[in-house]
Amino acid sequence: MTDTTLTTAMPAAALRQRLPPEALRRRQFFALGWTYLVIIGVATVMLGTFLVAFVASLKVDPLERPFRLAFDQVNPLAWVAAADLGRQGAGDPWWGGFAPGGRIVFSATYTAAPGTEIVPPDASVPRRRPGSGVAAALTKYYAIDYALLTETGSADGEMSVTDPATGASEIWPTRTFTYEIAFDPAKAEGGPWIERTPLDLSAPTGQQLVASTLNPTRFERRGRVASWDNITPGALGLVFNNYRRVITETADLQTGNSLFAGWMWNSLLIAVGRVAMTLVVASLAGYALARLKFHGAALIFGLVLFSMTIPAQVTFISNYLIFRDLGLLNTPWAVITVLVVGSHVLLMKQFFETFPKEIEEAAMVDGASRLGILTRIVLPNAMPAVIVNAIMAFQAAWNDFFWPLVLITSPPSALTVQVGLLSLRRSYGGAQGDWGLVLAGAFVSIIPVLVLFILFQRYIVSNQVSEGVK
Repeated sequence: MTDTTLTTAMPAAALRQRLPPEALRRRQFFALGWTYLVIIGVATVMLGTFLVAFVASLKVDPLERPFRLAFDQVNPLAWVAAADLGRQGAGDPWWGGFAPGGRIVFSATYTAAPGTEIVPPDASVPRRRPGSGVAAALTKYYAIDYALLTETGSADGEMSVTDPATGASEIWPTRTFTYEIAFDPAKAEGGPWIERTPLDLSAPTGQQLVASTLNPTRFERRGRVASWDNITPGALGLVFNNYRRVITETADLQTGNSLFAGWMWNSLLIAVGRVAMTLVVASLAGYALARLKFHGAALIFGLVLFSMTIPAQVTFISNYLIFRDLGLLNTPWAVITVLVVGSHVLLMKQFFETFPKEIEEAAMVDGASRLGILTRIVLPNAMPAVIVNAIMAFQAAWNDFFWPLVLITSPPSALTVQVGLLSLRRSYGGAQGDWGLVLAGAFVSIIPVLVLFILFQRYIVSNQVSEGVK
């Protein structure tokens, strides 16, 4: 039998023993390298998906095809132009607007085939309502009622155009038209601040828009009409327009308050209440199951484990009837109390079982009660487990969709943010196609969880119980 055959048939452990230390280290290094590459690849894919979704939330049309990564909201030159237009319109380079004293200078450059006369496009400030539904109903002021639009001049030029079929270059004429939109001085005294200044430029067929102070929001009528939803957005208003709309356009018709801000507040109250109740119940139940010896302790622990295997959809009818009889429907208390046991009790029980009994026995000798031992000795040393439990309870309560959907149905201001996102999808998605606002709402809703993870990630990643004992 040859050495090659012996090496092939030899077990891996024996082969590693025969390898020189340098070769073994190289193999371990390459194995570790491949592991890191796989982890980095998975993280890149997941983070890339997250970043693409965030970029899409900045767009006017996140569903555009093909999907572009270069557009005004991520273009620093567009930020500068938007800041200047916002300053001209309302003196605010960040959020822009149109206010008394505003005087906006806006230019648009058109081109046409050689020999074709370039005529001034029809310019108008349309009566365009922001968004739909509630936002349209709450809109009181429109720029058209206060704007004076005039054409202040034009300048001729030329540009090089390449024929895509032949690759030949040709010189086409251009003409840049300049417009001034001023706030009517007769209405300036006591005049309102208007969030949007829309503009439409309608050119004849064959005349194309090639440049403008700010790129148009969309083209209509087969490209003849260049339409801007707002030519005075300000830098932040341009980039985060969808995020601003989530707050301003989701308003209560009766009070005028932002529904989305109310949904966030409701979710925060429910999450904090769930965390407080979970920590109290889980700490008391976990300590009792870990330290107190009584008949039925094993049965109770088994029931706790069994309850973790039952889907919420199985028990929601009985829970719904109980909360109805208690008069807790459409109140935060129903959602707070519906889920406070299960894995949280198990986590605290497992920690208490690892806590040294000698410390508790010494406290008993000194005359401490069971409750005093729990509150003064055990829980202060159980902070890692308590914090992990709190984070898990907060995240579960914040992301909970099923129970708020079942137990809180009215009024609209009482909804949680997760159920509110469903309302946004129905109102702005679908037929409206305003998915940018829906995406922005989804990203705003994850901010508390991200902040929580950033602040307490060391407790999530590490479960060093010994640190708590020290």
